[in-house]
Amino acid sequence: MVRVRFAPSPTGYLHIGSARTFIFNWLFARKQKGTMILRIDDTDVERNTQASLDSIFDGLNWLGLGWDEFYRQSERGELYAKAAWAIFDKDLAYRDFTPMNAAADDNPGEAKAAWLCNPGMRDLSREESDRRAAAGEPFVLRFRVPRDPERTVEFTDLVYGDQSKSTADIEDFALLRSNGGVTYHHASCVDDADLRISHIVRGQDHLSNTFKHILIFEALGVEPPRFAHLPLLTAPDGAKLSKRKHGPVVSVTTYRDAGFLPHSYINFLCLLGWNPKDNREKMSRDELVEAFSFEGVNRANAVVNFSEEDPIDPKALWLNAQHIYALSVPDLASALAPVFTAAGYQFDEAKLLRITPLIQERIKTLNDAVGAADFFFIDELAPYDPAELIPQKGDAAMAARVLEAAVPALETAEFTHDGLDSVLRAQAAALGVKAGQMFQPIRVAVCGRKVAPPLFETLEVLGRETCLKRIHQAILKLK
Repeated sequence: MVRVRFAPSPTGYLHIGSARTFIFNWLFARKQKGTMILRIDDTDVERNTQASLDSIFDGLNWLGLGWDEFYRQSERGELYAKAAWAIFDKDLAYRDFTPMNAAADDNPGEAKAAWLCNPGMRDLSREESDRRAAAGEPFVLRFRVPRDPERTVEFTDLVYGDQSKSTADIEDFALLRSNGGVTYHHASCVDDADLRISHIVRGQDHLSNTFKHILIFEALGVEPPRFAHLPLLTAPDGAKLSKRKHGPVVSVTTYRDAGFLPHSYINFLCLLGWNPKDNREKMSRDELVEAFSFEGVNRANAVVNFSEEDPIDPKALWLNAQHIYALSVPDLASALAPVFTAAGYQFDEAKLLRITPLIQERIKTLNDAVGAADFFFIDELAPYDPAELIPQKGDAAMAARVLEAAVPALETAEFTHDGLDSVLRAQAAALGVKAGQMFQPIRVAVCGRKVAPPLFETLEVLGRETCLKRIHQAILKLK
């Protein structure tokens, strides 16, 4: 059975690349009718924070995909230690007593790339190793990478194909640090073995780690999972996206706070490095699950387009608009309700359901709705230039004449689309002006702007009293 996992570290907010990895794991699990596992990699006590963990959950919960099982590495220390010493007992690991800062235990050769091991420690007898450990001398527990003879570690990546690396090029990596903590490599593999993970889907930057992980799986006596590595996400200049350098651009909550629908963001992330091979772009959740395959994942890195002025990718904005257009009116109204509430507006559900279809094709984000529909909720319009009331090829006198004629018409008109359409077109004909010259002054008078939803539906929602009040105020502006 397919079992996949997403394993974020609580050292910052949910990164756009991590969110994409979560989504691809989720799509694969659902397509295979498998199990989606969330595992928090929180063994790095010094860097983990509750704020980061909360932020990650905020992002994941906003995406709304969910998971089937949940684990925290900080609660599994005994399992990691037991597995490490089982590897040691097979003589596949050894104690390294070389003095070292615990923070550098994972990669002692960082400053010297050719470092593979300390032969004096690797060849230390078991008796001497036990004696020094019993005396309390600190040590790192290192994996004994095969050297004599060396061998080739191989696997077939579901995206990048056949991969191989000689053990002559792999350092003796740490399983346990000198401070007793477990390393990422060891904890990750022990969890994957214990949880029976069948497929590991992660970023391409982890591909080089896979050779070490295969060695650990072999030492644990379990079949390695299948691996699929995803292309990296880069900035327009080709740089890898990073929290330090690109800030809010890489945070999932930036899109949430900008008024994106969760699924449109999911759709956008899926298209970063993957395509369904049929030119579709806007896709529902079910369509994404059905279409997903690793064959559709590209090997080239994917670019997230943004600028210093705007952290939002234009493609994401376009997709969000498409998904907004496709929502049912009740569903969109439900999504807009908290946006209007946060803006301080009061309304009932019936009114919101009447407003929603009038602005649905005029907004690209949920937040756009405030600017598109604020005049429906306020008692007094914001100040506007009286010149806006003047119709095309007209003057202030024409605008005043139109508005003055609209008052008695609206006082007696049936406040429905057809009723308002009929009476206002008749007034335009009686005044000898074009319909557009009749409608523009009225639109500006009741909305405070030229660009607004369809006039007759707008008048109907605003109601007779509000419309007449605003038209009277507009007439005074022209005097």
